[in-house]
Amino acid sequence: MQKFNNKINWKRRFIILCALNGLAILFLVFYLYSPIPKTELELSSERYKMENSSQFIVRTTKQNLNNLVNAYLDKLLANTNHQYSINLDDDVQLFGELPMFSTTVPLLINLEPIVQENGDLILKQKSISVGQLQLPNKKIMQYVSKYLPVPDWVIINPREEEIYVKVTEMEIKSNFKVEVEHFDLEANNIAFKINVPYKTLGIDVIKETGMEIKEENDTAPPGK
Repeated sequence: MQKFNNKINWKRRFIILCALNGLAILFLVFYLYSPIPKTELELSSERYKMENSSQFIVRTTKQNLNNLVNAYLDKLLANTNHQYSINLDDDVQLFGELPMFSTTVPLLINLEPIVQENGDLILKQKSISVGQLQLPNKKIMQYVSKYLPVPDWVIINPREEEIYVKVTEMEIKSNFKVEVEHFDLEANNIAFKINVPYKTLGIDVIKETGMEIKEENDTAPPGK
């Protein structure tokens, strides 16, 4: 009887072992012939083909930005009789001169920067003074809008007592697109988003959808 039980147990162990071996073989075959999962590199390559640019965050300081802005203003005013400059402190300070009564009077405007959702910047007037003249703020802003030359992407709005800086519409030779990310002068936290088009680097991205449309147009009958 004991020999019979041992024989049954041996058969059970043999069957279990065969079943385990069979499962192992099936798993190995499935693993070898199953589709290879896409690597992160392949996924990154596909994302690149679907985009036209890459975005970078550039951080700077008040002093660096101050130097850049005033260098731009020096070039802008090079062939004019106007002079004004920007100073970044705890707020944005605009210094300049306004022509009045065949002379000029000093101008100082303190502005609070407010970042917009689209990446532009509003400079909201905090205080303003023109020499010893006592004029309404909106009137002074009208003078500023009339006499101070500014680029096309800067709009002086006397009614709202603010200056709208369309940073996203700045014309840059490299075709980079700029957006304001942070503009906290008190914390000296200034950051910009820089979108770099692939075409700027000589990279042409052909999207698959565009190729399909071209093929359909090529095969379409005349007149359609």
